Amino acid sequence: MSDPVQPTAATHPAPATPATARLQQARDAAARAGIDALLITPGADLRYLTGYHALPLERLTCLVLPVAGDPFLLVPELERPAAQASPAGGLGVEIVGWAETADPYAIAAARLPAGGTFGLDNHMWAEKVMAFRHALPGGRQVLAGPQLSELRMRKTPQEVAALREAGAAIDRVHARMAEWLRVGRTEREVGRDIAEAIAAEGHVQVDFVIVGSGPNGASPHHELSDRVIAAGDPVVVDIGGTTAAGYCSDSTRCYSLGEPPAEYRRLYQVLLEAQRAQTAAVRPGITAEQLDAVGRDVITAAGYGPAFLHRTGHGIGLETHEEPYIVAGSARPLEPGMAFSVEPGIYLAGRFGARIEDIVVCTAEGGERLNLTPRELTVL
Repeated sequence: MSDPVQPTAATHPAPATPATARLQQARDAAARAGIDALLITPGADLRYLTGYHALPLERLTCLVLPVAGDPFLLVPELERPAAQASPAGGLGVEIVGWAETADPYAIAAARLPAGGTFGLDNHMWAEKVMAFRHALPGGRQVLAGPQLSELRMRKTPQEVAALREAGAAIDRVHARMAEWLRVGRTEREVGRDIAEAIAAEGHVQVDFVIVGSGPNGASPHHELSDRVIAAGDPVVVDIGGTTAAGYCSDSTRCYSLGEPPAEYRRLYQVLLEAQRAQTAAVRPGITAEQLDAVGRDVITAAGYGPAFLHRTGHGIGLETHEEPYIVAGSARPLEPGMAFSVEPGIYLAGRFGARIEDIVVCTAEGGERLNLTPRELTVL
C-alpha cells in the first residue's frame, strides 16, 4: 500500500501574473493540439512554465497540466521545500509531495483521464516515459515540444533584457582574451582561464568553451586539446554560459597570434561580409531559410560554399539551442521577439577555420545585435 499523498496548496487563488499566464497559454496550446494534459519534467520547459529550476533526478518531479482541471506539481517529498521556495510556490499551483515508497506515476494517473492524449516534454528521460506508459495504459503519448516551443521562441521584453545581460557578460569575457591567448600555451590552459572568467563575469554556469587553434579551428565543435598554440595561428573561440536568470549567452570571435596566413585573411573578409549582411537582413517576415541564404550566397560566390558546413544559427533563451533554427528548408517567418544566433563559418580541413557569431533579436524595426565586441579579426 502506498504512503498517503501529502499536498500543499495555496489557501487563496494566486493573482494573474506573467507566470500564471504562461500556464494558461500552454493549456490553450495543448487544447488546440488535442492534448488532454501536459506532463513536464525538470528542464527548460518546467522552468519556463513555473520558474522552478528543478534537479533532474531518478525520482519523479513533474508538472501535470490538464486542459480541464487543476494543475499540480508532483515532487519527491525531500524536494518539496525547494519547490515551495521556488517561484512555483507563488503560482497557486498545488504542490504534491510523494514519499519514498509511493508510486508517483500512479498518483498522477489517478488525476488524469485513462484514455487521454498526453504531451510529454521533449527531454523526458526514457525510463519516465515508459513508467507513464505503464501507469496510463489506455493513453496516447505525444511530444509537447511543438506546442511549448511556439510559446518559448517569442521572447517577452523581460526575456530580451535577460538575454541582453547575458550577451554583455560574454562580451566582457571576449574583451579580456589577450590576458590568456598567448603563444606557447595549450588550448586546455586557455580554456580553463576562459571558463573561470565566464563565471566571474556574470554567469552561474559555464556551458561550453571552444578554443580551436590552427587546424583545430576547422572543426566547428572542437573539444579543448593539449595542442600548443603557435605564432601565426588563427584561433576560433566560441563560448557561452547561463546567468542566474536562466538565460544563455553564446558568442564566437576569431583571433590570430601574430599575422595569420594570407589565405586566412581572404576567407575571413568573405566571412565578415556574409555575417554583416545576415545581421543587417534580420527583420519581421524574412524566413529562416532566406536569412540562411543571405550569408551562404556570399560565401558560395567567393568559392567557399562547401566549407560552410552548418546552419546559420539556432534560437536561444533558457537553452542554448532551441527554436527557431536558421537553416535551409525552414520557411518559418521571423517575428518580433525571436532571438537566435547568426554564425556563418568557413572551415578548411587540416588548415584553419573561422566563425563569427552574434545573438540577434528580431524587432518590429529589424534586428538588434546583443553581442557588440568587434567582429573584425583580432590580432594579438
